[in-house]
Amino acid sequence: MCPGCPHRSVFHALNRLKAFVTGDIGCYTLGFMEPLAAMDTCICMGASIGNATGLSKLLSSEEQRQVVAVIGDSTFLHTGINGLMDMVYNSSSSTVVILDNRITAMTGRQENPSSGYTLMGADSYRVDLEQLCRAVGVQHVKVVDPYQVAATRQVLKEEMERPEVSVVIARRPCMLVKRDPVARKPAVTVDIDRCTGCRACLKLGCPAIEWRTTTEGKGVAHINSLFCVGCGLCNQVCNVDAIGDINE
Repeated sequence: MCPGCPHRSVFHALNRLKAFVTGDIGCYTLGFMEPLAAMDTCICMGASIGNATGLSKLLSSEEQRQVVAVIGDSTFLHTGINGLMDMVYNSSSSTVVILDNRITAMTGRQENPSSGYTLMGADSYRVDLEQLCRAVGVQHVKVVDPYQVAATRQVLKEEMERPEVSVVIARRPCMLVKRDPVARKPAVTVDIDRCTGCRACLKLGCPAIEWRTTTEGKGVAHINSLFCVGCGLCNQVCNVDAIGDINE
């Protein structure tokens, strides 16, 4: 995934929550790769929610709550709505995560009905994903900012514990969006004296985070300033405050 990708913290959280993740077609399919390793199935476009419904019928009541379907905003609008409706209708207990990055990122960053623009760039009606989910019967819909690591993980944990369908919308624009681009912040730095070499930051799978050995032979993290976009995720997962605050 790209530096600053808003999907990264969602998969980071799902990995640690030991979720059974049914994936879908999009750039977020890369969530199956190490070190995030948080996707167990990927069959075809829009299948994630249907797969989750099927799995929930085969597992124990406790395991059912570990099932999480992950789908992008454009894929959800294309082929995912009917799956969510079926999930509610058949009394599933799984969670659906809609990765709303306001664009169709994988195939060229085209607009979609939830972006508020047509493919020609003209203003258009923006589909309200929250209302849409509630319209098909979902009673529990939460919106999170995936750049807030702890809050995102907490909401996912709470919704996964529900014995009924819930939807979490992780909303943050793609870093590469061609319309109203997200502001890139200055790169963060690592204090090698504080860094303990725990490698917690490496588990984010960010291309900007490298591993280096000092002249004393100590392994430490290093932030490549050419790649870093200052998203702040690594700051939040570092338990020893070795990664400096984003410089304004």
